[in-house]
Amino acid sequence: MKPASDIKVGCCGFIVSQAEYFKLFRLIEVQNTFYQLPRLGTAEKWRDSAPPGFEFTMKAWQLITHEPSSPTYRRANIKIDPNSFDRYGNFRTTPEVLDAWDRTAQFARTLGATIVLFQCPARFRPTKDNVKNMREFFGRIDRAGFRFAWEPRGTWPAELMLQLCEELRLIHCVDPFKNKHLFGDLQYFRLHGITGYAYRYSDEDLQRLKELVEEKPTYVLFNNNWMKDDALRFGELIRA
Repeated sequence: MKPASDIKVGCCGFIVSQAEYFKLFRLIEVQNTFYQLPRLGTAEKWRDSAPPGFEFTMKAWQLITHEPSSPTYRRANIKIDPNSFDRYGNFRTTPEVLDAWDRTAQFARTLGATIVLFQCPARFRPTKDNVKNMREFFGRIDRAGFRFAWEPRGTWPAELMLQLCEELRLIHCVDPFKNKHLFGDLQYFRLHGITGYAYRYSDEDLQRLKELVEEKPTYVLFNNNWMKDDALRFGELIRA
């Protein structure tokens, strides 16, 4: 079994007060940055409030990955001129998307984030245009010392995902109960619930997860309704 220091456990978002969260965990994946980037002062406040050794990862702004027709734009109250819809999302290297990355990177630097996650919608399929966009986007932007993780949610051929992750230096992010991790010097797991967000992981599930994290250093981020309890239970299991 890997040492506990190689397995980092947390939740997708502050599911309790920050003060309580910082007492319970040493890792969080910031969700707010996907919907609408907070002010840089917020990043400074979070960073300064965190205890020594605490680690932030964060989701990239949806303007990079999602098209304006996505309901997540409405949730964030982002209004885009319909005549400009084709200038956002899908990793297009338009001025709008590149600016969204610059602002995402600025927030990540201020926060001290180590990994930036690019989560794609299911409608982002393995078309020639989308693959071309990914190559151009990741080949053009300044990585600024971050590690990048990519979570494809549509149906992608394993060979193509592996090729892109190797070529573009992306950690393949998966829910390990649904897909196999294909590439990266570490594993980045996001657990959305085996049957949906209302799912509560059983002791047997967590034991299976423990076996999966033995392969490489692993980030384990719970993202189900019971995320706090399940993350604490899993943390106790790996420490034991």
